[in-house]
Amino acid sequence: MSGMIISTAKIVRQVVLQQVQTIPEELFDIQAAGFNNTIRWNVGHIIYWMDQYSILSIGFPSVIPDSYVTLFSSGTKPSDWTSAPPSKEELVEMLKAQLSRLSELTPELLEKELSTPYAFGPFEFNTAGELFNFALIHESIHMGTISSQLKVVSC
Repeated sequence: MSGMIISTAKIVRQVVLQQVQTIPEELFDIQAAGFNNTIRWNVGHIIYWMDQYSILSIGFPSVIPDSYVTLFSSGTKPSDWTSAPPSKEELVEMLKAQLSRLSELTPELLEKELSTPYAFGPFEFNTAGELFNFALIHESIHMGTISSQLKVVSC
């Protein structure tokens, strides 16, 4: 089962990368009606949370700049930004770096019990694999949001 999670993580990230690379950067900062954020925010949010889930589930050290916390963590929004966000190129490079890092995962790492169960709303995750699998669901949700935003801003 853990091997499937690793394989799925790589596929999901490759799909995200492929999608993001095809979007013109001039569309990254358009906040369409009905959306709380932009394409750039969703891409950064994916990167931020994959980093966080990697820390929480596997114990990997963070590899993102400190600025990503204030730009892309939950509850942030581009209208509150006081510093320039990363370029599309930087975001793509970060997505690629995280994809490469997925090669460090092993089924044994994902089968480990978390030292403290991680609670998210009504859900509780007890193993690294359970939490990491949720990270993939989270990434897929935001990939869908990016697709929806792209349809609206491309009209």
